[in-house]
Amino acid sequence: MKTEIERTDVVIVGAGFTGLSAAHELKKAGIDFLLLEARDRVGGRVESRQNGLGERIDSGAQFLCQDMPELMALLQARGKTLVETYVEGEFVTQPRMGARQAERTYVASMAIRNRMNSIAPDDPAIAGLTVAAWLDRQHDRDEAKAAFRSMIEGLWCQGLEKLPLWHLIDNDRRITNEVSELQYFVRETMQSLADDLASDLGDRVRLNAPVGTIEHGPKGVRLVSATGSVEARVALVAVPPMMASKLDFVPPLPAALKRALDVWQSGAVIKVLVRYPSAFWRARGLSGVVMWRDPSGLFACDASKDEDHAALVVFVGGPLALRWRELGDASLRAEVMTRLEDVLGTEAADMLDFSYRDWTHDRWSGGGYSDLIVDATATDAERIILAGAPPLHFAASELSPSFPGYIEGAVVVGRIAARKIISGLQSAIATSASGS
Repeated sequence: MKTEIERTDVVIVGAGFTGLSAAHELKKAGIDFLLLEARDRVGGRVESRQNGLGERIDSGAQFLCQDMPELMALLQARGKTLVETYVEGEFVTQPRMGARQAERTYVASMAIRNRMNSIAPDDPAIAGLTVAAWLDRQHDRDEAKAAFRSMIEGLWCQGLEKLPLWHLIDNDRRITNEVSELQYFVRETMQSLADDLASDLGDRVRLNAPVGTIEHGPKGVRLVSATGSVEARVALVAVPPMMASKLDFVPPLPAALKRALDVWQSGAVIKVLVRYPSAFWRARGLSGVVMWRDPSGLFACDASKDEDHAALVVFVGGPLALRWRELGDASLRAEVMTRLEDVLGTEAADMLDFSYRDWTHDRWSGGGYSDLIVDATATDAERIILAGAPPLHFAASELSPSFPGYIEGAVVVGRIAARKIISGLQSAIATSASGS
């Protein structure tokens, strides 16, 4: 029995915030489209789950700040409630040091980051250097270097030995917030925003529809998914670069484009939420922020929604996440709880619930929370991917001109990609109408 082929103008692969934002632009322009999503939900690396208490919590990307204008506007338009992250009081460092020394160490680690960002990404003097190699050449105190390493591995979820220095500088320069990126989170969960955006698109969104093959040529594209085939004039592949590289393109992509997709590797992160009867750390004058220098890539902060929902979120990033994911549930829990008790005292053991999400080898995103280039010579990779191979176009938060790897970046790059496609389609229609 033959499967019926659907036809549309644009087919989008991936219903994360990049794909959802692109779809909304197409809808506004009156362009017909289909949005295919491999998962049984939208949102991509944004996700919510129930914890052991039956509460809906953010198990994926969660935080934002006022300097992310597109995301802030979407949340306001959808009537979402922002919870301001609690940061009053002292932060704790591990291994322990006095408050003044901890502050000096933090300032020194930020000075390293600022010094790094003062280098031009295309400076020949850093060609081929990894962040680790550059850090070794710096003359800062060991504790400042350790804090810098932990900060970068926690933020970017990748080992410094793999990360090209120019790539980190280029990314960091596009992250322009002047207030903490942990300023707010959404009471209703960030996933609820993705759900709202998808609901506006109706049956144009197809879940449980992983794409296997993308055939492409001068006359358009044909995508074969688990739910059938779709023919379109244009395809937008709105998934992380590493996942895009795994798709089967027929004929194969141009060599330069294939290589540009192949040089990315997903970060590794495990996100933990520990629920407590009360925010006991606040009563002791602590903010709930814990910065570990050893092990590197471990960070905690207050994620309490209100007095009745006291919680700490713990991020395990980079090489540490890859090591701890091998421990199994009980041992992973023991590692996290032992370290919380070490810094916050025995009250940290009196929890109501412990839940975590391992993003290190996610089936449909590759990892979290972002892909990064791991080939120091691939300085043109982003430009090549964004140019695409029409009728194939590519977009992902990693490629955004602002806030790459963040939800804000996904919204921005999705809209840019859609407007480019709309312009191309309108030009083609005009040319056809004029008989040229």
